[in-house]
Amino acid sequence: MSKRHTMPKIREVLRLKHEQGFPQRKIAAATGLSKGSVVSYLRRAGDAGLDWLMAKDMTETEIESRLFKQPARCVLLERVPIDFDWVHRELRRVGVTLQLLCAEYQQGAVQANDGRRPYQYSQFCDLYQDWKSKLDMPMRQTHLAGEKAFIDYSGKKPHIIDRDTGEVIEVELYVAVMGASNYTYAEATRTQQLADFVGSTIRTLEYFGAVPAMLVPDQLKSAVSGPDRYDPDINPSYFELGQHYGTAIVPA
Repeated sequence: MSKRHTMPKIREVLRLKHEQGFPQRKIAAATGLSKGSVVSYLRRAGDAGLDWLMAKDMTETEIESRLFKQPARCVLLERVPIDFDWVHRELRRVGVTLQLLCAEYQQGAVQANDGRRPYQYSQFCDLYQDWKSKLDMPMRQTHLAGEKAFIDYSGKKPHIIDRDTGEVIEVELYVAVMGASNYTYAEATRTQQLADFVGSTIRTLEYFGAVPAMLVPDQLKSAVSGPDRYDPDINPSYFELGQHYGTAIVPA
């Protein structure tokens, strides 16, 4: 993993930990890092006496030299995490087996080509069974007030009519919903492109009159530049929006 890709994520780990007070699991989800990497970065930062107040005024090179003795080898090889929720859902489909899901997981890991290794089939099965044995049934999602706003576009496109020409114009329907209250904001835009999407998000926060701890967009191209089940990359402009408003972007 290159320095350019790694350092901004280390900075974000420190910000979410020290400024937002996020637990390690949520930091991992927000940054696309494994929980092990988050733990490692925080431990190194703690050993180095480095917190967010110091790191935000440092260059990436200064952070790297502070945390790692050998900058060129700052990230150790690690395993690609398994999305156990996905495995559990897919197994409900007719004809789907653990062997098929493991092959798909391994293929995704190879395509990512980020230096991390996938688990082998036997490990894949053992880890899933261990996860399943600890699963609370039913699987309920509890949303805390003000924690998450879920963002997506409606599958059905509405239309507007040009009052001068009578032309019927197809538009997109943007919808944002707060997780706990179902408080909803919606608006029509011409496209799902980045400028429209960012503008809709800003107007959402203005309408809510507050900023939730996390924005959870579906894996839209405007929000996620590299959609991936294992390690989605946030669009740089949308990532900066999150930093500006002090919220975390956590793709669904």
